[in-house]
Amino acid sequence: MQLELKQLIIPPGNVLQLKDISWQMFEQILDELGESRAARVSYSKEFLEIMAPLPEHEDDKAIIGDFVKAILEQMDIEFRDLGSTTFKKKNMSQGVEADTCFYIQNEAAIRGKKKIDLTVDPPPDLAIEIDITSRTALNNYEALGVTELWRYNGQRLQINVLQDGKYIESENSRIFSQFSQLREVIHRYVEESKVVGRNATMKAFKNWVRAIVN
Repeated sequence: MQLELKQLIIPPGNVLQLKDISWQMFEQILDELGESRAARVSYSKEFLEIMAPLPEHEDDKAIIGDFVKAILEQMDIEFRDLGSTTFKKKNMSQGVEADTCFYIQNEAAIRGKKKIDLTVDPPPDLAIEIDITSRTALNNYEALGVTELWRYNGQRLQINVLQDGKYIESENSRIFSQFSQLREVIHRYVEESKVVGRNATMKAFKNWVRAIVN
């Protein structure tokens, strides 16, 4: 079955769902879409979703990713931000592109690598999804073994931590366990950034982090 790129073009804020997509077809679609694109894909056992994000989605992704980097930098923890890299496992028929993701505890294991192969390399330690256009399914990330998944829907940040191969919702992040109010603080500063701007918000957020770290 041949698929053409024009069949996969969808307007921002919409999700295209395709059934009975083999692994070979999934790989073909990734090649046709290319790497320089805004659309995100999620694949699980022959079911493919392609989502075209809205500007609000991209804004929230960027600022929350910046918050994570600010914490890691203030704590002097090495990390690698791999953005929306495609992670996939053929033997499990799973593939996903997070809105953004980070290697933190496992950063040294993939340092300098140009390609990540989940058959030999660890998955990201933290993935972040903005659930404004659609709600992120947990099974892809569970199958890939991502330790922690954050989902933000514009109203609240949900923290899911992997336990015995399944996600459980947690009040606190295990990666950033010392920040007990992280969910509420991130939501507050995301909203603040829409009023006072990104730079002023980042300055205030970093001050909050320093007060806890120091």
